[in-house]
Amino acid sequence: MPIDPYILLLLGTVGLAALVPARGTGADVASGASTAAIAFLFFLYGARLSTREALDGLKHWRLHGTVLACTFVVFPLLGLAARGLVPVFLTHPLYQGLLFLTLVPSTIQSSIAFTSMARGNVPAAICAGSFSSLAGIVITPLLAAALLGSGGGGFSADSLIEIVLQLLVPFLAGQVLRRWIGGFITRHKKVLGYVDRGSILLVVYTAFSEGMVQGIWHQVSAVRLGGLLVVEAVLLAVMLTLTWYGGKALRFNRADRIAIQFAGSKKSLASGLPMASVLFGAHASLAVLPLMLFHQMQLMVCAVIAKRRSRDVPEPGTAAETEGVTPTGSAAGPRTSVGTGTRSG
Repeated sequence: MPIDPYILLLLGTVGLAALVPARGTGADVASGASTAAIAFLFFLYGARLSTREALDGLKHWRLHGTVLACTFVVFPLLGLAARGLVPVFLTHPLYQGLLFLTLVPSTIQSSIAFTSMARGNVPAAICAGSFSSLAGIVITPLLAAALLGSGGGGFSADSLIEIVLQLLVPFLAGQVLRRWIGGFITRHKKVLGYVDRGSILLVVYTAFSEGMVQGIWHQVSAVRLGGLLVVEAVLLAVMLTLTWYGGKALRFNRADRIAIQFAGSKKSLASGLPMASVLFGAHASLAVLPLMLFHQMQLMVCAVIAKRRSRDVPEPGTAAETEGVTPTGSAAGPRTSVGTGTRSG
């Protein structure tokens, strides 16, 4: 069972915030730095995403529509259904975090990695993850406004405006400037990847520092955390099952079903953490806890599934897809242009 080293860094950051939370002027400085880091993070996302590759991927629109439906329709419906678990298994704040988890976009990096390992349709996984991340910048805040409302830690119309200014505008700026800076970003992707991960760590430290100052950790017990893990395990199992057998019912071939399963069953920590920081403010620490736990769980489970899929006998006639060509004949573009640059996806 793999443990993402980045998760260990995240946990270390949470521990640092618990021991030495930012207070007073330090909290103001950390908050300002976190805001700037989030904006820069989404600027880099926009600069990395190849518009041409995204448009080419539309040729396989039925697969991408299936992944988007799983991410932004089926997941949220299951999140709403989990409302019946309050207060037996979950407290209301943990449920809000669980519901937010179901609203964030899919991963890019890990979807590609697991699809490749399982000999699936890699170009489709690249495009599906990219479309999901792009759509999530708009869809996730709208869904949060509709489903979380004022109970989501003070979410309001002002938060929606803040999302646009802090996430969408930098992303669009990155897309516009990609023509001039895309080559530089590609050449320095490793260094900028550290910037990505450092930015997210700063966001986590700021969010959990605010939580410590507010004393919200007194609301969480070991029993409640155990209940949350059980609920998330069931959620992941349901989505993995639906994406695999749903893809079969929709008559996708094996390579496409693999891409659908790995892109449609996972949630992005890299996108979710900054969004939660903007949406939930001082309540972000509890809001991102379910997402952090789910992220590690999905990596562990999907790694096992991908290894087993790699030993499956491919269906007849799927050699092209397993070699990295979509059924429409479009070849995969450079992977580096669509990656988020963060191992956490």
